[in-house]
Order: sequence, then C-alpha cells, then structure tokens
Amino acid sequence: MSNNFREFLKKVGSGAHTSKDLSRSEAAAATRMILQGEATPAQIGAFMIAHRIKRPTGEELAGMLDAYEQLGPCLRTIEHSQPIFVFGIPYDGRSRTAPVSPLTALILTAAGQPVIMHGGDRMPTKQGVPLMELWQGLGVQWHTLSLAQVQPVFAQTLMGFVYLPHHFPLAHGLVPYREQLGKRPPFATLELMWSPYASGFHLIAGYVHPPTEELFRQAFAMRGVTRFTTVKGLEGSCDLPRDRTAIIGIHQPETDLPFDHLLLSSRDYGLGGSEVPLAATNQLVQDMQAVLQGKPSALMQSAIWNGGFYLWRCGLCPDLATGLARAETLLTSGQVLKQLQAITKAVCQPGAVLV
Repeated sequence: MSNNFREFLKKVGSGAHTSKDLSRSEAAAATRMILQGEATPAQIGAFMIAHRIKRPTGEELAGMLDAYEQLGPCLRTIEHSQPIFVFGIPYDGRSRTAPVSPLTALILTAAGQPVIMHGGDRMPTKQGVPLMELWQGLGVQWHTLSLAQVQPVFAQTLMGFVYLPHHFPLAHGLVPYREQLGKRPPFATLELMWSPYASGFHLIAGYVHPPTEELFRQAFAMRGVTRFTTVKGLEGSCDLPRDRTAIIGIHQPETDLPFDHLLLSSRDYGLGGSEVPLAATNQLVQDMQAVLQGKPSALMQSAIWNGGFYLWRCGLCPDLATGLARAETLLTSGQVLKQLQAITKAVCQPGAVLV
C-alpha cells in the first residue's frame, strides 16, 4: 500500500461535504503513481470511483495531463506550415451512429493538413467500434508499428496513429478498471484532451455534456494550449452531426472574443438528413470504401460535411462553402483514395522512401 497515495485518496473520497480538490501538482503525482503501479489496485479503484463522484476540476485535469505528458509517448515535431490536428475521440468507440473520423483524416491529409489520432481496441464501458478497427478494415495496420516506425509514416504521409496497447501501455493498464467498475473514470476525459505531439498542435476535442467543455477550457488555459476546437459531436466524438445544429467552440486568442460558439446547420448547405446508423463493422468498412470511390450516399454527405468543416477550420479553405466543395472534389476525384493507398504502403514499409 502507498501511504502517500492514501493521502490523495482521503482528500477526494471524504464525502460530499468534506472532500477536497487536488492541486495541479497533487493530481499529477497521483496520476503518476496510478500509471506506474505505485498505488495498489484497491487504492486505484477507490480513487477512480471517488473522483468520479466528486467530479474533476480543470486544475486536476491539467495535472493529470502533466503526468501523461511526462510518462506517455510523443511523436517528434515535423516541419510543416500547418499546426498538426490532434483528434480527441472517446476510446470506447461508437455504438449507434456511423463514424466518419477516418474519412475526415484522409480528406485532411490528402489536402496537406497533418493529423494525429490515438486510441486502442474495443474498450469498456461502451465496447463500441474503435478507430483502430476501422483503420484495419481499410487496410492500414497501425497496430503493427512501434512508435519509432509511426514517425516516418507520419512525416511522409502527414497521418499518424498512437496505439495505446503498444505505445502507451501504462495508460492501457487502466482499461481493466473501467471494465470492473462499469463506469468511465475521469481518466476517460483525458483521451479527449491529450496530445501525443510536443508542440505546434491544434487539439480537436469531442464532448457530450456542456460542463465538460468548460473543464477543457480551464485545463487548456493552465497548460498553455492556445489552439483548440471543441465539438459537441456524435456520441462525444469530433464528428459533426447532420440531423441537428452542430455546436462548435472556437478558441481564437488573437481576437477580442477569445472563445466563441459557432452554430452550424448542415441543412443550410444542402447536406442535412438523418444520421447514418451504425452497421456491422464489415458493412461500415464497405460503405467507407464506396465513399472513397466517389459513390454518393448518406455517408458520403457526412464525410463532405465533416471534411469540409475541418478544411475550413485548419485554414486551408477561406470559408465553409469552399471547404465543402473541396472535400467533395477530393473524394470524387480519387485523391482521398490515393492518400489511403499511400498510407497503407507507408505502414507496410515504415522508413522506406515512398515515390
């Protein structure tokens, strides 16, 4: 048993009237002790439940991210004019609506915008379809690469993936606690906020509940993260909805209004409709492949809506309408499919010079 960790547990687990928030340094220390196994399983489980009941603060999340930065993997900086997009998407995947995040990433990288994603395999509590399964279905075997091998793929194709079981096993070690507790601990919020890239990134954070967005803002302010976008996306992801108004938080520190909400309706751009329901993974992959071949479908409309928005948000297009048109052109011309083929080849031959 760790006596030091017990003090942290006593602070957060003393009940509704006497519990106390951890300082940033205390949260960082507690997270390091959890990740490195210095706390016992009983202490870790008790801490996760108590912290969930108490609710984390922005300062605590900043400290937890400090520990992730200290102990976690980090892709090296590449020379590029664009800030790297890092997508924060729930690791436990999707269970109701079809994800388009891999298609969005392919559209962006085909246009010259670097992207990093991160995640693992099927994970509690939702056990939904994770990003890794979709990339595997598309033929990209990220799970076979070491972090050192991901680096040249990222440099060559502008697409990188940090795979938790291989690249951050300390964080992957928390997965059994999620299974046994049956609830997402506050650590699950970190997967929306963490960047496995040192500097010069633009973080895209998905969320479900509005108070989570305020925690993002507080933690990012403490950590000096100035480029970020928040998305009240489908099932907490970064996928913009088509059947309702998309609520997007835009952080723009260089303006008189540092943070503002943007409300977008896909119907205003001829892309409205019901969300595409989640099909079996093999069917979803087939539908994605059809989109890459330029075949019209509801999933194609979702890919254009998301790809176009992010092309605009990263600054490659001057307005949303132009972004949507460019996303459609990239898909129907076969450029996105060629990008997938280039990434697949690079992953099969990491470190090789591609021509």
